[in-house]
Amino acid sequence: MSIDINIKITDRNGVTHQVVAPTDMAMNLMEVVRSYELAEEGTIGICGGMAMCASCQCYVNSDHNLPEMTDDEDAMLAEAFNVKDNSRLGCQIQMKPEMEGLEVTLAPEM
Repeated sequence: MSIDINIKITDRNGVTHQVVAPTDMAMNLMEVVRSYELAEEGTIGICGGMAMCASCQCYVNSDHNLPEMTDDEDAMLAEAFNVKDNSRLGCQIQMKPEMEGLEVTLAPEM
């Protein structure tokens, strides 16, 4: 059964976009950002979503119960710029029904 969720993504220019994301395509937040072209080509998901570059770092502004951060994600954020307490890698946030209403802001480009 296909369920689409609504999420808010604030791009690097401060513009907030209300987007619809499918939950039946195994997409992550970074892929949603790319599909809506909310970041300049070549500035997000540089490593292809392997938690190896932090180009998809975002700040989670909503109170969602996100999956536990993996060691790879934690290590990558430890080396990234502009990290905040609510920083996560978009490639590690899967689009699932429980992500309905997710609100994130893309971190500045490195």
